[in-house]
Amino acid sequence: MWPATILAQPPVILVLGDSLSAGYGIAREAGWVWLLDERLQQRGLAYQVVNASVSGETTAGGLTRLPSLLAQHRPDLLIIELGANDGLRGFDYPVIRDNLSALIRLGREQGSRVLLVGVRLPPNYGAAYNQGFQAVFQNLSETLKVPLVPDLLQDVGEHWNLMQEDGLHPTAEAQERILENVWPALAPLLEIAPEAMN
Repeated sequence: MWPATILAQPPVILVLGDSLSAGYGIAREAGWVWLLDERLQQRGLAYQVVNASVSGETTAGGLTRLPSLLAQHRPDLLIIELGANDGLRGFDYPVIRDNLSALIRLGREQGSRVLLVGVRLPPNYGAAYNQGFQAVFQNLSETLKVPLVPDLLQDVGEHWNLMQEDGLHPTAEAQERILENVWPALAPLLEIAPEAMN
């Protein structure tokens, strides 16, 4: 039988992401993942948020790291926010799709609920590639029955005042809006009362 101290540990939310979740160029306490942790605490929701995001991470890199992260943290909920760097490097859709599918499968095999987070690429990558890239996430959501945040940077990426000078990374001021983009898909997975979702 497990000791009571172990049994009392709060369920873990593991965020596996890239620079958009690691908080590139801003204070760690300003990032949307940190703000999520604060929101959960303020609402009395007993979750431990572990941010395993790494700037520059690809789906392949995440696939390499995830098994050990799952073994270490045993997350109740896995948030996968990867693929942007694959897209920026022009990777073929099947590569991105297969890696994301494997990440989802690994999480589920460990017993985690999974939330998939998509993102749009800059317009200079062309409409055709962008549409195909976004379709990867939508198709995975539909075929694997996994909840999806369609666009992490919705109503952020198109506003230059909310983006850093590189045009790729959001500012600290944008992070609350990013959390609001994630929350509608995340809240139902937390098994919380409806009034705590709003």
